[in-house]
Order: sequence, then structure tokens, then C-alpha cells
Amino acid sequence: MISKLCNRIFGEAIHDYHIHNHIDQPIENPYRISSIEHLLYLKCWIDTAQWHMEDVVRNPEIDPVEGLQWKRRIDASNQERTDVVEYIDSYFLEEYKNIKPNADAKINSESPAWVIDRLSILALKVYHMTEETVRPDATQEHRDLCTQKLNILLNQRADLSNSLDELIQDIENGTKYMKVYKQMKMYNDPNLNPVLYNTNHE
Repeated sequence: MISKLCNRIFGEAIHDYHIHNHIDQPIENPYRISSIEHLLYLKCWIDTAQWHMEDVVRNPEIDPVEGLQWKRRIDASNQERTDVVEYIDSYFLEEYKNIKPNADAKINSESPAWVIDRLSILALKVYHMTEETVRPDATQEHRDLCTQKLNILLNQRADLSNSLDELIQDIENGTKYMKVYKQMKMYNDPNLNPVLYNTNHE
């Protein structure tokens, strides 16, 4: 089951990040570069570092100049995250390239990698909500509320995991087929973002 592999590796990446709990801690990916495991670990590490960047930038007392610097780091991280998602989809395209879809095969609204992207974010939500359920300086009411939220997140992860496994099985059986669209993000491209290309022409 691909979801079991994803959730296990996401847990490893999140655990490893929090050993040092530092945004600039270099990644030490334990998996072979060409493997799906390597991509999954990398994906979740990027998400974990970006999670903490988002925490920093939301500090109401942050210096505006520093805040802008963090915002640009988050933009760069988002682009890296998108690139890795597309690498994961490329892996699946190669994996199933010899499967001929049935004549009545349908396309899914999300590619496998974008479902995996959501699973990675859910793993982070589960990790941090679990922390809140045992936070010693919080009230019992806070911990109880977070426990309720955690149960919802766990249920959501189970449902999403099942949906991913079903999608992969449908692709393997030929009842669904993959069609991947590049994200074509425009805001980082100096040729597509009017603020950037108008500045360059001045």
C-alpha cells in the first residue's frame, strides 16, 4: 500500500527534523536518490521546514523587513515543494507507462503526487496537534479541544490514505489514467509576473 509507505516516511522526516528543530538544519535523506522513498522524505522535509517558516512570519511583532525576507523564503520553498510533487508524479508516470488504460478509463481530479502532498501536510498537522494535546502549560480545556481536533485529523488521514490506495489500484487496473499538468506558477517567473517584468523594463 503506497499510503502506508508515505505515512511511515513522513513520520520519519518529521521526527528527524525535530531532533534539531531548526529551519536551516541540512537534510540527511537516508534513502537512495532515485527511489520513491527519497522523494517522499524530501517532500515532507520541505513541508516541515516551511511549516516553521510560516510560524515565524506570523509573529505580530516581526520586523517588516525581516518578515519580507521570510515571505521570500516561503515563496522559494513553495516552488521547491511544487517541483518535488512533479518529480513524484514523474515517478508514477514511469512506473505505469506500460499499462494500457481501458477504453472507458477516467481521469482523476488529482494526480497521485498531489494526494501525497496533502498526506504530507496532514502528517504535520497530526504531529503538531498531538503536541497540543499534551502541552503542559495549556489548560485542560485546550488539551481536550485539541484531542477532538486530532481525532478528526486522524480520521481524515485514514480516508485520504484509502483514497490514494484506491487511485493507485485503479491506475494499475486501467480503470483510471494519469494526466499530469505542470503547475506553471507565474508569480516567481520574471517573464510572467507583471510586477517583475515591468520592473525589469524600467
